[in-house]
Amino acid sequence: MEKMDTTITLGKTDIQIPRLGVGAWAWGDRRFWNFGHGYQAADLQGAFDVSMAAGVNFFDTAEVYGTGRSERYLGSFLASADQPVIVASKFFPFPWRLGKGAVLRALRGSLERLNLARVDLYQIHWAFPPLALETWAEALSQAVKLGLARAVGVSNYSAEQMQQTSAILARHGIPLASNQVSYSLLDRKVERDGLLDKCHELGVTLIAYSPLAQGALTGKYTPEKPMPGIRGWRYSSAVLKKTQPLLGLMAELGQAHGGKTIPQVALNWTICKGTMPIPGAKNARQAQDNLGGLGWRLSETEVAALDDASAKIQ
Repeated sequence: MEKMDTTITLGKTDIQIPRLGVGAWAWGDRRFWNFGHGYQAADLQGAFDVSMAAGVNFFDTAEVYGTGRSERYLGSFLASADQPVIVASKFFPFPWRLGKGAVLRALRGSLERLNLARVDLYQIHWAFPPLALETWAEALSQAVKLGLARAVGVSNYSAEQMQQTSAILARHGIPLASNQVSYSLLDRKVERDGLLDKCHELGVTLIAYSPLAQGALTGKYTPEKPMPGIRGWRYSSAVLKKTQPLLGLMAELGQAHGGKTIPQVALNWTICKGTMPIPGAKNARQAQDNLGGLGWRLSETEVAALDDASAKIQ
């Protein structure tokens, strides 16, 4: 079985990150993930501990996740960590946030909740108007110069928006480290629109959020047992029905690799595509299962087979 390196470099920075990270969107989020029902703060601590014990020390959060609760929980867990933790957070460009100063104020708020002097990666969450991309890019450069962030990135930016931001940062001698976007076997838009290729060309790490398609690529949900809540709108019973052949192939490939689970195959596929997935983990069990996506590699033939099966659903 072919293996892969355990770490990669974050963009063109000097920061080494694991091949797999942890997304903290669900940490404290009641509206989308129903925090408090089925999982609590103690479960999040378990996910953190299991990940750290395995060397998966990259955690991605944002000021809007759980309206600040995600950052606070992560900050409390950091206090007990006995090894370095790589922390990424994000600025949300609400329409009333005008000017570069809004980014630095928000960043300082995040740092307070995280109980940190600086984050390792600070990202603009969306490229929303009305302000120009240059405003946010200039603010990111200031965050680095002030020592509030080691590296900077973007999230949900198109290939063109990313290239513009990269060029602006380059004038300050700062590389654009990453672009965090939705990417999975059920969402391959970044392949079709050229974003994945542009990331490789620019040396920007593509951080793949929702690599398990919010649970649709775990095998847990079926047309007869659809997803609850808001997630069920996107991944309806009709979509899950189309997904069954793909899940069957993933199960077969997992067995061929020593009993890997369906989500482990999904994560390995995103890694084979040259990206860094950040699946969510609400508890120690989910974190442990996510870890099984590491330490092995699908063959090119297997990746192509998954591509073909996925293309029939898109």
